[in-house]
Amino acid sequence: MQTIIMQVKIIMMMKYRATITATAIAALLSMPALAAPGIDLIANETPIHTPKSAEAVAKIPANFKFVEPGTLTVALAVLGSAPPFGLYARDNKTVIGSEADIARLVADGLGLKLKVVPAAWEDWPLGVASGKYDAAIYNITVTKERKTKFDFATYRQDTLGFYVKTTSKITKINSAADIAGKRIIVGSGTNQEAVLLAWDKQNQAKGLPALIPQYVTDDAAATLAIQSGRADATFGPNVTGAYKALLTGKTRLVGTVPGGWPNTANIAVTLKKGNGLVNAVQASLNSAIASGAYLKVLDRWGESIEKIDHSEINPPGLGD
Repeated sequence: MQTIIMQVKIIMMMKYRATITATAIAALLSMPALAAPGIDLIANETPIHTPKSAEAVAKIPANFKFVEPGTLTVALAVLGSAPPFGLYARDNKTVIGSEADIARLVADGLGLKLKVVPAAWEDWPLGVASGKYDAAIYNITVTKERKTKFDFATYRQDTLGFYVKTTSKITKINSAADIAGKRIIVGSGTNQEAVLLAWDKQNQAKGLPALIPQYVTDDAAATLAIQSGRADATFGPNVTGAYKALLTGKTRLVGTVPGGWPNTANIAVTLKKGNGLVNAVQASLNSAIASGAYLKVLDRWGESIEKIDHSEINPPGLGD
């Protein structure tokens, strides 16, 4: 199983990138199979469904035009993200992962077929705004700025985590002073980057050493940077960091931050502003929560620590 899954991951990278370095391949092959304790990727290829919700269907705006009739077209991450959010199944074409599972629950509740479209992080905003996608389910945090352009129906709490090499001397990172002078890997344009930059601004005003943010192109490069000592820590979605820590035993958690720092925040299905579909999506999510299918999805991807008991529309987020 380990050999097959590693081959699939390399094929994924070769499919989406013109070149791949020997060191990146070596980093992948040095990792154990993509399965963490309690996470069975083969079993997780089997879809989880939830019943159609009459309430959700009734809230679809009259004459609403989906990208494809009778189908919910959703942009989500595969390459450029990391398990458990999105990856390819053993056939190297079927998208699995927690985000694909959530998308299926939403579509089921709305009585629609599901079409998932792997997309780059940079592509989903224009894709949703232009109507190329009906929705994006991409570990997207609700923020004040994003709410001016999109509508949100929440489905998970947002927690960010700092992870370091297992042998690192760093014991904690949970406040601004802790990042002073450190080399931290973070995704460009993400809310975690916004948190780091805000903390760095505070530090520099106090005369503390500046943060050195590092932007890498893929997970293999991030792994290499941490393990080689070129970076001190990674900062990103905690469920991803926890998954990788369980997976390899080579990293450990040294601090968490609410995704909406300094307030709590939520991850949400993202839709075009004002088109009315958000009400139906919220009802569909609440139906899946009530049916138990929602918790089954989170449980099988190790995300239940971030569960919610009901979906909200456009709640306070980062920047509010």
